[in-house]
Amino acid sequence: MAPANQKGAAKKVAVIGAGVSGLAAAYKLKCHGLDVTVFDAEDRAGGKLRSVSQNGLIWDEGANTMTASEMEVETLLDNLGLHEMQQFPISQNKRYIVRNGMPVLIPTHPISLITSNILSAKSKFRLVLEPFMWKKSCSSEEDKDYKDESLGCFFERHFGKEVVEYLIDPFVAGTTAGDPESLSMRHSFPELWNLEKRFGSIIVGAIRSKLSAKGKKNGGKKDSMRKKGQRGSFSFQGGMQMLTERLCKELGKDDLKLKSKVLSLAYSPSGNSASDNWSVSYASQHNKNTQQLSFDGVIMTAPLFNVKEMKFTRTGKPFVLEFLPEVTYLPLSVIITTFKKENVKRPLEGFGVLVPSKEQQNNLKTLGTLFSSMMFPDRAPSDQYLYTTFVGGSRNRELAKASTDEMKEIVTSDLSQLLGAEGEPTFVHHFYWSRAFPQYGRNYSTVIEAIDKMEKSLPGFFYAGNHKGGLSVGKAIASGCKAADLLMSYLDSYSDDKLSKKSTEG
Repeated sequence: MAPANQKGAAKKVAVIGAGVSGLAAAYKLKCHGLDVTVFDAEDRAGGKLRSVSQNGLIWDEGANTMTASEMEVETLLDNLGLHEMQQFPISQNKRYIVRNGMPVLIPTHPISLITSNILSAKSKFRLVLEPFMWKKSCSSEEDKDYKDESLGCFFERHFGKEVVEYLIDPFVAGTTAGDPESLSMRHSFPELWNLEKRFGSIIVGAIRSKLSAKGKKNGGKKDSMRKKGQRGSFSFQGGMQMLTERLCKELGKDDLKLKSKVLSLAYSPSGNSASDNWSVSYASQHNKNTQQLSFDGVIMTAPLFNVKEMKFTRTGKPFVLEFLPEVTYLPLSVIITTFKKENVKRPLEGFGVLVPSKEQQNNLKTLGTLFSSMMFPDRAPSDQYLYTTFVGGSRNRELAKASTDEMKEIVTSDLSQLLGAEGEPTFVHHFYWSRAFPQYGRNYSTVIEAIDKMEKSLPGFFYAGNHKGGLSVGKAIASGCKAADLLMSYLDSYSDDKLSKKSTEG
């Protein structure tokens, strides 16, 4: 691949972290002709994308699906030729919430919401009249102690408490393992937060935004025809890890340094050039001696708790990261089970079921379950149902650490109540994430400010990943691609300055 920089050798960039954001950044940089080296302390690339194929079963221990809402995702899939490997869940619009101990289908449009029994008549009335009844502020005194408003407060102001308890709470637990009262609305759902700033009413804002978006798409009929019928959540044949495996294949083994822990980074500027301004010291498992490589720029995608363990120097002096605040990470257990189809008396077709916190009073302890083989029939033998169940998060941190035997009992009990599963599962697998998600807490603005300070203080250093911009796979990819763009702009500006000075001198 020809270097983008025609004036000399390709610029060298270090990407620290081989999760999906790091790999996406590295791939974009390589496509633009830069020389990229990706470091990761683990023995595998992929981060939270982790798929397993065993005994006729395929399951994911991390993210199970993603969307292509971000432009960067669609571009990446096009460039990697992955569209033919996409798998779209069967009946993915059929999703369930537990109410009074039993699954209830979530309505997909306003009319079905009014006729459903998922909410009381009072809450339905409040939903319909939200444009006129929404409140501007919460009455809670504790809100004064935080920089940001909570999800719970925001949605309660607009739709009432019951909507928070039976729609927002389970959705948040299922997507972030968090809870509405602990998370920042501004950072968790910035699009909705901005809608309120612009329109006041969320319903009015959503309608007007949708109409505006339709108007803009009128000129792109060809593109919309291509994507027709391919919207919503999706995975890949073989699981989500296929995405990161394809990225690794495109990068090549020489660009990946796995089992290589970065110990320190040093920024030492050399005049008006960006060349070799950075040195990265690392130790690999096969060579414990510290090794060092020089780079023109760095993209960091490692979690902030890992970043704080690294030593930074700037122009020969220690650059201490004491200003980086502590980030709360939520533990989560993922339990894979299979049952003979004949032993599941009330199987549900669709995506999965989420359990609100209030349903703990009905002896339900899980956060929710994905109907994995209902979504993707090739993930299990035809005579079995495959389920992926989540336990822990902010709702019950200690329970997340329970043994496999305890998890088996908890999951079997919940699936018996919700789906009529009888007897023991034919297969059980348990995977524990001690730090599944960073929590976008109500003081998370301090984390974003600290990341900004780090980037401004260290020229040629850019941060990406799920600590910045969103937790979803799509958001992580977008974050990595944006960091790659920023780094390329930075390196180009150095080249432009150099050319300008030469022409002036001439």
